Amino acid sequence: MVKEMYKRVALVLGGSGGIGRTVVAKLAQEGYAVGVHFSSSESKANELVEEILADKGHAIGVGGDVANEIEMSMAFDQVENAFGGIDVVINTAGIMLLSPIADLNLNDLDKMHRTNIRGTFVISQLAAQRVRRGGSIINFSTSVTRSQFPNYGAYVASKAAVESISMILARELRGKDITVNAIAPGPTATPLFFNGKDEKQIHNLANAVPLERLGEPRDISEVVSFLAGPARWVNGQVIFVNGGLA
Repeated sequence: MVKEMYKRVALVLGGSGGIGRTVVAKLAQEGYAVGVHFSSSESKANELVEEILADKGHAIGVGGDVANEIEMSMAFDQVENAFGGIDVVINTAGIMLLSPIADLNLNDLDKMHRTNIRGTFVISQLAAQRVRRGGSIINFSTSVTRSQFPNYGAYVASKAAVESISMILARELRGKDITVNAIAPGPTATPLFFNGKDEKQIHNLANAVPLERLGEPRDISEVVSFLAGPARWVNGQVIFVNGGLA
């Protein structure tokens, strides 16, 4: 039996919720075969996979801790075995724990370091080894690296590391025909964003944007789609997708 070959294959880390879920749906609509990664939300990932299959698309769910190189190597294996290879790796997985620097519980710093920094490094390393020529690697930062809101110090520190990893990897992959970029969303209406914020904080953040609204996950997925496919001359960049937030 000859294994079916797929035109374009993507693995979306953190694909079971928030921005990741919308990215998965967008890529599936565009004909990608998609590996939908989950850490703890297996039921949500399976639900999304079933929706894609019902729409005659191609998807599988893959689980694991993004900071665990063995589990992630197995996830990459699953996608490659199912679809013949990997062209695009998109890492939306991350955690955000907010606190003034003076009051931060250092355990929270360690948690963000593990998921946001080590996790990004593990995924970037595997992607650099596995993504096929003509492919793309897309990591996720935050616009707060530039807007510098109070209480975001530890989170921004972890995301600044994501940007540095991405920019250096883009240069290290010279000659491989693989682009590496980071997307830095502004305030976006996801469970991660709403967690720990009251209505006044949410209103103020929305009004800080010249377009006077929160971003929607689809706003981010459109840019992901561009970087994953046609944007072959965009490489080694941090793309701020934030409605004009300074």
